[in-house]
Amino acid sequence: MGKIEEARVRKSQKKKIRLLFRSILLFIMFSALIFALVSNFNKDKAVIGVSDVAPNFVLHQMNGKEETLELSGLEGKGVMLNFWATYCKPCEEEMPYMESLYPEYSEKGVEIVAVSVDATKLVIDRFIDKYELSFPVLHDNNGQVMDAYNIGPLPTTFFINSEGKVVEKIEGALTLNRLESYLQQIQPDE
Repeated sequence: MGKIEEARVRKSQKKKIRLLFRSILLFIMFSALIFALVSNFNKDKAVIGVSDVAPNFVLHQMNGKEETLELSGLEGKGVMLNFWATYCKPCEEEMPYMESLYPEYSEKGVEIVAVSVDATKLVIDRFIDKYELSFPVLHDNNGQVMDAYNIGPLPTTFFINSEGKVVEKIEGALTLNRLESYLQQIQPDE
């Protein structure tokens, strides 16, 4: 092999090494981009769980009241935050329990707040009238609060203590006894 041939082989090897180096670098950069995208997507879909601070929100209150309710305005109280819909039979079954306990527990510093994810106010108003609901019923018509809390099945209920931290998260309907025991857990100390 002559000097010219050796130079060609070395040049060819250098090209292969540069190509390999560039390919590895490109792969690392592509992997970092994918990781960043997946991390961002998952951060937006964070699950709110026990011991997390409940995300604040402001929603329009139904029950014939033309006002809004802000979760942070309930600081110092225990809050039962219930996500429901009129088409949800288990939701409908637990509403009378919530109404029966509301007068007693509102005096003890516990607020029951029901967030409807129904599309129209008319069906919510009819439901409120049917069950004569006196606790705050809010309308999440664009799903912003439902998304913030990453709600899956209905009903889903968060029990939040007076410091604004989630004490319990329950998916599915609650019996009267279970509901009352959770309300006792979030009752502020006197």
